[in-house]
Amino acid sequence: MDHATYFSRPLLTVARDLLGATLTVDGVGGIIVETEAYHPEDAASHAFIGQTPRNRAMFAGPGYVYVYRSYGIHWCFNFVCADAAAVLVRAIEPTAGLAEMAERRGLTDPRKLCSGPGKLAQALGISDRHDGLRLDSTPFRFTPSTAPLPVVIGPRIGISKAAELPWRFGVAGSAFLSRKFPT
Repeated sequence: MDHATYFSRPLLTVARDLLGATLTVDGVGGIIVETEAYHPEDAASHAFIGQTPRNRAMFAGPGYVYVYRSYGIHWCFNFVCADAAAVLVRAIEPTAGLAEMAERRGLTDPRKLCSGPGKLAQALGISDRHDGLRLDSTPFRFTPSTAPLPVVIGPRIGISKAAELPWRFGVAGSAFLSRKFPT
């Protein structure tokens, strides 16, 4: 399945199926263990207000990358899905380029390298120069998971609008999540 087809599926299916997929940027990355879904009819989505210069990548179509600055501090990495929906990658389990990640983050504990969207972007060297690029082109390498993993589901975190939606997905038992899921 090509990237555009993969990301054209229903948003929550994509967000869940991304768990276990491999993402690298210039050979640095790992296994996706946590995601959050954002639909354009959802008040927390950057597409909710329509297209702007900041969010134009969300309107490029499935298989593109949307990178934005959060609170003016951290870059955040998203996969663009159908109809200007997006999936935020919240955490990965580092498997490739750990020395580069450690240097970029200034620490060595693998559990803390990519356990949050800002940490992940810093560790992978993601910035605004990646915004609007196609996922099937350099510097990205994306490989979907070949087997379903045990999943935990909960409300999204770090937002004030529509936070109650159970659109946060994580690999059950992963030590690399950004935050524990409620029980």
